Amino acid sequence: MSPPQENGNATSSLHENGSSDSLSLVYSEKAVQEILEQPLQGIDEHLLEFSEAMRTVTKALRRAAEGKASAQAEAAEWKPMRVADTADFPEVGIPANGHCCGKNGICNHEILQKVGASRATSKRESANGNIRRKASFELSWNEGENGNQYKHDVVSFERGNISTTERSSKQIFLKWVSRPQTVIVLTKPDSTSVRLLCSELVRWLKEQKKLHIFVEPRVQSELLDESSYFSFVQTWENDREFMLLNTKVDLVVTLGGDGTVLWAASLFKGPSPPIVPFSMGSLGFMTPFYSEHFKESLDSVIQGPISITLRYRLQCHVIREAAKHEFETEEPILVLNEVTIDRGISSYLTNLECYCDDTFVTCVQGDGLILSTTSGSTAYSLAAGGSMVHPQVPGILFTPICPHSLSFRPLILPEHVTMRVQVASNSRGPAWVSFDGKDRKQLTPGDALICSIAPWPVPTACQGDSTGDFLRSIHEGLHWNLRKTQSFDGPDFDN
Repeated sequence: MSPPQENGNATSSLHENGSSDSLSLVYSEKAVQEILEQPLQGIDEHLLEFSEAMRTVTKALRRAAEGKASAQAEAAEWKPMRVADTADFPEVGIPANGHCCGKNGICNHEILQKVGASRATSKRESANGNIRRKASFELSWNEGENGNQYKHDVVSFERGNISTTERSSKQIFLKWVSRPQTVIVLTKPDSTSVRLLCSELVRWLKEQKKLHIFVEPRVQSELLDESSYFSFVQTWENDREFMLLNTKVDLVVTLGGDGTVLWAASLFKGPSPPIVPFSMGSLGFMTPFYSEHFKESLDSVIQGPISITLRYRLQCHVIREAAKHEFETEEPILVLNEVTIDRGISSYLTNLECYCDDTFVTCVQGDGLILSTTSGSTAYSLAAGGSMVHPQVPGILFTPICPHSLSFRPLILPEHVTMRVQVASNSRGPAWVSFDGKDRKQLTPGDALICSIAPWPVPTACQGDSTGDFLRSIHEGLHWNLRKTQSFDGPDFDN
């Protein structure tokens, strides 16, 4: 049953290569096979069980032999690497006694030699100029040197890798370098509660904070009718005087709802001072401060630092078809919520051709179109099916009004684009455009509206932080995702 003696030399040689175990497994399999082929003397249950067990052993030995053969084939592929360049691993080589340290035909020194050979090959390819390296590049923005520097602070592209640095998405704080001295108080009209609070607030600002106070002409008349004490309150007569006043105002206080905040923002055609909005209206998406705590709130704001939300505005231009070039536009209008183009009293659908940076977007056929800021995402745009967006996310919401298409979904476009909406020349009727619900203008076929993000955001003070105020406003104002909690009436998993 033992293997022939003349194969002893071969067996010894294979043992040096770590393969003698494989041959012994083959011979064991043959021995088991010979036992199984011998005729059984009588039939016994124990002999049948022994025969099945031996067959199982035979299959296991066959699989082991196949595994050993596969290992030998893999080792044969590594053998030529013995003569490879081992400059990277000079200390690694075949042991001095000439015997391999492995038992399956693969040694650790052979693996390290292969790595060294591959590194040497890479060096030779690099020397010959055949290796492929990552292409270098640069990023640029069409905003001049200052714009490139600003973008480089946000986007890094060193060594061919693009990465973004920390943006200004964290909470923004305003710290007074010098104490505020002048404040404007703007109020919601025709409200008794607002009128009473206004007189109390003005008195407190004058006596406790020693501030110069300006109010609208209407409010000044109301205060003087109440008492001659308010003779220190100042006002302006026309827009020109207000423009001069704009350079001296440190703070704006609003008493009302979101409409009062919109009115305050519309008064400032350029940069706007910080606005402290007190909630005395129906909804309060932009009015986080409670009127009953106005003393504590204004104390904190005047002392500083305060958290603020930068609310982006849209700058809109109307270009008439009769204009000779695009620079011949009407006076620009700034909006804090949205600009709306609708069909007005016409029974025909609007036919509006929309372009984004001179790229055609779509043709709106429906009741109209809303171009909204992210602050206005909870207003008309939301009612038309648009998404709610955090007010500090810069962007333009593109929301159709009742489009005659099931696939027309709203879009959110980046803040750097310029939108152009033009009444189609074959439109059956005119369109009407309004800015934050005011200044309604008619657009005839061929007229166009140009909208882009204005460079002057409106800073509004936060009660806590920007995100907290936003989430609280949609919870309290819209009862967002408010439902009864699902009752638990299932099985007891503890038992």
